[in-house]
Amino acid sequence: MNTQITRRGFLIGSAAALTAGCATSKVRRVPIVQSRRVSPNETLNIAGIGVGGKGYSDVETCDSENIVALCDVDWNSAAGAFNRFPKAKKFKDFRKMLDECPEIDAVTISTPDHTHAIAALRCMERGKAVYVQKPLTHKVNEARILREAAHRYGVATQMGNQGAATDMHREVCEWIWAGLIGTVREVHSWTDRPKGWWPQGIPGPLAEEQVPEHLDWDLWLGPAPFRPYNSGYCPFRWRGWWDFGTGALGDIACHNLSPVAKALRLEYPISVECLHVKDANDQTFPTESILHYRFPARGNFAALDLYWYDGLLKPKRLEEIRNAGELVKEKTGNLFVGDQGMILMSGRNERNFLIVGGEIVEDFPKPDPIIPRLPNLRTPEGKQDADRMHKLDWILSIKTGSESGTNFDHAGPLAEWVVMGNISLKFPKQRLDWDGPAMRFTNNKEANAYVTKEYRKGWELV
Repeated sequence: MNTQITRRGFLIGSAAALTAGCATSKVRRVPIVQSRRVSPNETLNIAGIGVGGKGYSDVETCDSENIVALCDVDWNSAAGAFNRFPKAKKFKDFRKMLDECPEIDAVTISTPDHTHAIAALRCMERGKAVYVQKPLTHKVNEARILREAAHRYGVATQMGNQGAATDMHREVCEWIWAGLIGTVREVHSWTDRPKGWWPQGIPGPLAEEQVPEHLDWDLWLGPAPFRPYNSGYCPFRWRGWWDFGTGALGDIACHNLSPVAKALRLEYPISVECLHVKDANDQTFPTESILHYRFPARGNFAALDLYWYDGLLKPKRLEEIRNAGELVKEKTGNLFVGDQGMILMSGRNERNFLIVGGEIVEDFPKPDPIIPRLPNLRTPEGKQDADRMHKLDWILSIKTGSESGTNFDHAGPLAEWVVMGNISLKFPKQRLDWDGPAMRFTNNKEANAYVTKEYRKGWELV
């Protein structure tokens, strides 16, 4: 299957199809603030919201620009960023930072998932470009709101799934489009999260503890319902709690499934079903799950069954690779199944493998590259520096008007159906039929309650 793909087509993926007929979400009507015109040779003024942990690397890999402000509710966690950029103004409340720092051109947002949408929207309303960590948003409707806002305010956007900047992600699209494995009707994607990474399957809520002096707990909660502080919520362990995170699916699927969505031109799924779940409760995500998404035929692409596995579960299809060796131990990856072979995207090896007749094929004519590559930045260990390449992609989009690889035209729809998949965990072994443009389930009214959420007073999104 040879399919002509333009640069715009690769960058946006299925966005054009998704935009047509989409339900419009409510957006606050605020004066449109034009972003500052920046020449390609000019230095941007960048701020960070959430600058501990992954947030530190998000601002640190923007150090080609001017880091002017740093915001974090936990100044112990933020100490590394504060020391790295001592001239940057320091804040605990991003709303105050935006009020007091009009010079900001762009913002990285690396807070817990439940705060992504409100921080990003307030930045965009002020004409700031935004880089928002995956899974982009906490709820399905928030992703739609952010995509629409990006167009309304005309700002450059990027979701933080840095692997999308690498050659590996572009190469798998080229292999699929060149027909190396024929027609793809099945994809399997898996991760070892959460086991060994953070706790899930815990009944709660947890007992109240004294709030540390260095943490503003009320600001950390932000739009989430109030609950007393416990160290089991933060830092980092928030991922497993429904009020704050999006579990293993939210953490990893926007990494794994971004190249799947681009390679196969995925539009909205027509259904999702939780086939297996373990240790589920109403407070935290399960310790393991298997989901099944169904996608209809799209242009030259066949109908697709997409399977997601987490908690160290893996597809049995891996066992069909006779010379896989250590690859069967792959902790995270994608397996594309075509009628003429398979492609394994190996996260650990950071490369793609072609499988024909059950055997890995090393020597075969590779399709000519048709997707532009980013500058090949390298880590001290010699690997592609995905973080810096991904930030460079976003920075170039601000300065030149180019389209970044995971801008919200791609990331918004992807995040919608990724986060939508979590809703199926509430209804195991029930197929939930999904109307993507209308953003609702058609056969389960109860499930529709989880598409949106209530916001704590003073933290309303729109």
